[in-house]
Amino acid sequence: MNTPHQPPGEGPPFLDDRRTVKVSKYLSKHLRHQPERIGLVLDAQGWVEIEELLRCAAAHRFPLTRAELDHVVATNDKQRFAVEDGRIRASQGHTVAVDLALPPAEPPAYLHHGTVARTLDAIRAEGLRPMNRHHVHLSADRETAARVGARRGRPVILSVDAGAMHRDGHVFHISANGVWLTASVPPDYLRLPG
Repeated sequence: MNTPHQPPGEGPPFLDDRRTVKVSKYLSKHLRHQPERIGLVLDAQGWVEIEELLRCAAAHRFPLTRAELDHVVATNDKQRFAVEDGRIRASQGHTVAVDLALPPAEPPAYLHHGTVARTLDAIRAEGLRPMNRHHVHLSADRETAARVGARRGRPVILSVDAGAMHRDGHVFHISANGVWLTASVPPDYLRLPG
């Protein structure tokens, strides 16, 4: 079946929204958190051959075509995945040991983090920590931070004095999809509501 704007035989096959979300979640789970669950072995930078991913997915009862994978990568609003030279990896958010080999980057003066009100007491005391991930994820704009925070309830947007952090020696990286990464954000660099 083709989308209304897609002529027959052109572009990737149509995926309904449910299948697109399901494939995206499947890729996130196995490229970020549990590659071993389906027999994948990520290299040191988190890459895996696409053909190996497709083979492992099929062997574990999640048949996935290359056209479906390409469609999900191309249409993912957060650009969660990168494809290069026949390989794929998650752009960030790993809980498994990988080194994304991202060079240090000078951040803008302020970055933003979306959260919810129930986390504010802990953030006031400890700052932002990566929890089970490798880095704290920050956004260049408030709108993106609001969307991130809204996944867990009514969003609260925190501003991070990234310029001061950088001057004080904190290292920042930017992922392929524009997410800013840093090891942690101490409370002194945060602007919290109320």
